[in-house]
Amino acid sequence: MPTEHYKVRVTKDHLVFCSGHFISYEGDKCERLHGHNYRTSVEVEGDLDANHYVFDFIALKSRTKAITDELDHRMMLATRNPFIRVEEEGRSVHVHYHDREWLFPRDDCVLLPIENTTAELLAAYIARRLADDLQRYHGYRPAVLRVEVEESIGQSATCELRTL
Repeated sequence: MPTEHYKVRVTKDHLVFCSGHFISYEGDKCERLHGHNYRTSVEVEGDLDANHYVFDFIALKSRTKAITDELDHRMMLATRNPFIRVEEEGRSVHVHYHDREWLFPRDDCVLLPIENTTAELLAAYIARRLADDLQRYHGYRPAVLRVEVEESIGQSATCELRTL
């Protein structure tokens, strides 16, 4: 007898964020400051609930949008990067990489507890935040939560969280 497997997916034009960033790579290199118009999509897998759906589309879009809105029109800075030093100084953020440095208004930055602002780690950050929010606000923990972050058309990364 076949078994049924369910998942829902949301990807909407409003689940986007336009942000600046730069990453370190190959240990001793650092990109130039630039930005992307990121697009986020989310999938959750699980059993059907009493209402006969995996999870409410409206609530899933709302929770995801709240997270992407925090990233929108901000300079994203990774605070755990071993090569890039990020220091809050009053109403400013001072960033150092070898002999290069940047100074940003604090209100224009989002300091992320990740090692690099790659699409992979942005997807993981959003996935972890979303998993926590779904549990906190809805008492829901999906069997699988998948977040995809597309930084340009045809170029994306996905993070998948599984409940054991």
